[in-house]
Amino acid sequence: MNKLSHVAFIMDGNGRWGIKNNKGRNYGHVKGVENVKKIITSSIKLKIPIVTFFVFSSENWKRPKKEVFFLFKLIEKYFSKEINKIISEGIKINIFGEINKLSSVTKKILNKSVSLTKKNKKIIVNLAINYGSKSEILKAFKKTKKLNIKNFQKELYTKNMPDPEILIRTGGHKRLSNFMLWQLAYTELYFLNKLWPDFNPRDLKKIIVNYKQKIRNFGAI
Repeated sequence: MNKLSHVAFIMDGNGRWGIKNNKGRNYGHVKGVENVKKIITSSIKLKIPIVTFFVFSSENWKRPKKEVFFLFKLIEKYFSKEINKIISEGIKINIFGEINKLSSVTKKILNKSVSLTKKNKKIIVNLAINYGSKSEILKAFKKTKKLNIKNFQKELYTKNMPDPEILIRTGGHKRLSNFMLWQLAYTELYFLNKLWPDFNPRDLKKIIVNYKQKIRNFGAI
């Protein structure tokens, strides 16, 4: 049975879910955040040590300014409201991405959340915010003095972490969208037609059962 230490999520379809339910794209983003909380709770129950969520890509700045503004206010509100609960549940928060380019308020809230949860050990929750894998790889390459795979990987956001064994993308699209391109080299990919707010703990458990039954050879026979 395959070991499972890291699951990554591309949470596609929030805006479309909001429009589909006649509530607007921003309402879909609110429901998307609520679903992240459910999936983290489920991941703890399933004893998954690490989960990574693609929250906001470096390409998402192309979206309407009002929607981008709403998204970051939603992030700020979530951490301001939920931080004590996050701490009590043993969740360790990590941020992947160029947060220095975010507003001072957003940076302060994210950095505080990382600091307050750094000793928690029940589950590691990585949030990819203003993240692009090509930029991550390029920066890691520039930082690596003696270039080899081991040294290079020490400069990635995922240093000291196992690569994801599973990637789950909701929303119907079958692409990686500049997400963890290096780390996903041998990851099992699951593409679902469900929009992110409709993805549920049963779906996650079903995927994990499927994954554990797979034969993984990593190039061998």
